[in-house]
Amino acid sequence: MKNKISNIPDHFYRVSVKALIFDKEKRFLLTLENKGLWELPGGGLDFGEKPQICLAREIKEEMGLNIISISNEPSYFFTALHRSGKWWICNVVYEVVVENLNFTPSDECVELRFFTKEDALKENLFSNVVEFVKLYNSDNH
Repeated sequence: MKNKISNIPDHFYRVSVKALIFDKEKRFLLTLENKGLWELPGGGLDFGEKPQICLAREIKEEMGLNIISISNEPSYFFTALHRSGKWWICNVVYEVVVENLNFTPSDECVELRFFTKEDALKENLFSNVVEFVKLYNSDNH
């Protein structure tokens, strides 16, 4: 039986595996959730699950997209306070290539858009995306 998020002790992080998907201009992809906030594609890592399996599952569930490749090593690793202010999330970001961007809308993905670092900061972002944008350097990719 899975623990409820609110029952996680304060010395544990919820792990979230995220996809870094680029266009030809090295802008990164964000998804707009029905709550009106932009997020990196991906989601929570299930207990015992491999990160690449998690990404493939989450992107298929949330966006209906097929993955062509996932990097072996993460490009970014950072923490962010959940927007509730009640727990911290550990974010592990892998570069991902998808077959196409013909997504199937869901509550967690009503729109897709590529952003520069500067353009992303003008939008309503989840707190983890704000932290990602602070770290992001397009020259490294």
